[in-house]
Amino acid sequence: MWITELLATYITGFIQHTGYITVFIGMMLESMIIPIPSEAIMPFAGFLVATKQFSLHLVIIISTLWSIVGSLISYAIGYYGGKPFIRKFWKYFLLDQEELESTEHFFKKRGHITILISRFIPVVRHLISLPAGMGKMNLGEFVIYTLIGAGLRNTFLTLVGRYLQKNREIVMKYSKLIDVAVLAILVWIVVRFVYRQISKRNRKQKTT
Repeated sequence: MWITELLATYITGFIQHTGYITVFIGMMLESMIIPIPSEAIMPFAGFLVATKQFSLHLVIIISTLWSIVGSLISYAIGYYGGKPFIRKFWKYFLLDQEELESTEHFFKKRGHITILISRFIPVVRHLISLPAGMGKMNLGEFVIYTLIGAGLRNTFLTLVGRYLQKNREIVMKYSKLIDVAVLAILVWIVVRFVYRQISKRNRKQKTT
């Protein structure tokens, strides 16, 4: 069994046994400051849509509503806590200070439309609600942009999963190539993590 087939089998099985609860919890956390990628949830929910075990409309509605809930929690942290609170407790929130600062700059440079665009940008989409809250962005606009961005992304990923499941034989035909791509991505993630840790340690040593 190749890596792609293994992931598809076990992740889909897990979501199947836990039901919609995995979808809404996963998407709520994904929209907060906990880096759970929607790519690890929504396509596999789409698999279950293809086999008629999940409803397409329910998957999209549930995932999008809970994306908004997660985003509102992060928004509230930024709005009421501000930078002092985040700087004091960022480690407990699993935040990366550099990524947060980069996201804040991204938000200030591109304005409120960033809330919509960021749903399609890795890392930024996990953190963007914090600077929106810190910048006291209008709550109504924030919810609307989040609704549109999250809805489009969740719909796209679910439909991709449904399409792949319906064309499973074609996907498995090219599974070796997909496995290579998956392994390459995993290696890149590990290398990037190690590099960042070394860079942080070197910067700390220079400042001490």
